[in-house]
Amino acid sequence: MDTRTQNKIAVAGLWVVGFFILGLLAVFLGYILYKGLPVLSPQFVLSKSSDMMAGGGVGAQLFNSFYMLLISMGISIPIALGAGIYLAEYARENKLTKCIRLSVESLATVPSIVLGLFGMIIFVNMMNMGFSILGGSLTLVLLNLPMLVRVTEESIRTVPKSYEEASLALGATKLQTICKVVLPNAMPGIITGITLTAGRALGETAILIFTAGTTVSRHMFDTDVMAGGETLAVHLWYLMSTGLVPDRDMIADGIGALLILTILVFNFILLLPMKLMRHTPKS
Repeated sequence: MDTRTQNKIAVAGLWVVGFFILGLLAVFLGYILYKGLPVLSPQFVLSKSSDMMAGGGVGAQLFNSFYMLLISMGISIPIALGAGIYLAEYARENKLTKCIRLSVESLATVPSIVLGLFGMIIFVNMMNMGFSILGGSLTLVLLNLPMLVRVTEESIRTVPKSYEEASLALGATKLQTICKVVLPNAMPGIITGITLTAGRALGETAILIFTAGTTVSRHMFDTDVMAGGETLAVHLWYLMSTGLVPDRDMIADGIGALLILTILVFNFILLLPMKLMRHTPKS
C-alpha cells in the first residue's frame, strides 16, 4: 500500500470519527430539546417553583444561576488575568514558578464534590455563611480559577514576541505593552476560556449542593447574597432524586432544554463580538 492510499484511508477515518461525534451530539441535544421545548413558556421560566403542587416554574433558580455565575466570574477573572500575566510575562523559571503551576494543575484535577465539601467546611460552617449564594459563589471561584489561569497564560504565550519587542522599541513600557499589545491579541483565547468556564459553572451541581443548598428565597429575584442559592442544575437533581411534585419529569425536561439554550445563547453572546473583531478590517 502506497503513501497516498494510506493518507486517504487516514483522512477518511478522521472524517468518520468527526461525523460520528457530531451525530452523537445531534442526537443528544435533539432528544433533550424535543422533550423540553414544549414545556418552556413565560410562565414556566419566570414563575416560582413548587414543592408539592404541579405547575411550578424555575424563575428563582434561573436568576440564581446567573447571579452566582456573575459573582464567581467577577472574582475569578481579575485574579486569573493577574496570575496568567505574571506567569507568562514576569515569572522566571524557578522553583516558585514550578510550584505555582503544579498547584494550579493540581487544583484543576480535584473532583468538584471535594471542592464542595471544602466549601461547606470553610464558608458554610467556619465562616457561618450557611447555605447561601455567597458561599456557593466563593466555592465556584475555586472551580473556575485553574482553567482561567492556564488559558490566560497559554493565550498570552501565543502572542509573537516580535509584537512585544516592537512595542518596547517604540518606547512603550512593559505595562503599556501588555495592556495595549499583548492582551488585545490574546483576547480571543481568553474569551474562549471564559466561555468554557462559565458553561461548566452553569451546569455545576456537586459544589452547589453542599454550599448553596437546595432552597431559594421567598422573594423572586432576590439579590441578597445570604439567601438560598438553588440553581437550575441543582433543582434538576433535586427533582429527580427526592422531588414530590407530580409533574417532576416534565419540569426536569424543561430544565434540561432551558440549560442547553441558556449555554448556547451565552456562548453566542460572548463569542460573536470576537468573530466580528477578527473580520473587521483594520485601518
